[in-house]
Amino acid sequence: MLKKDLRIRKQRDFDRIFKEGVFFSSGYLALKLAKNDLFYSRFGFVVSNKISKQAVKRNRMKRLLRESIRTSYKNIVPGFDVVVMARADFSEKKMTEAKDIVDNLLKKSGLCT
Repeated sequence: MLKKDLRIRKQRDFDRIFKEGVFFSSGYLALKLAKNDLFYSRFGFVVSNKISKQAVKRNRMKRLLRESIRTSYKNIVPGFDVVVMARADFSEKKMTEAKDIVDNLLKKSGLCT
């Protein structure tokens, strides 16, 4: 589980990131990132009803995303707020496949070393 202080929970933070953020995309995921004034990076996760109507699948995708970020967190550059958005249903993927998808997107955006 990703620690509470590493998660974005307030709507105003999500709004700021969507307004000011830079967009990166891959096949299954997209992300928006914006600088923050903190010494660590924070993450928020969005899985739309358009992706899956079943809450079980949406929640599983968010769990996969949170765990992938948690395991990669030591390699992530500090000082950013990041919103990770699912673009396709990958709820049937294994954890290792989900982690590879997240790592590739983080490298593409320059967040991961």
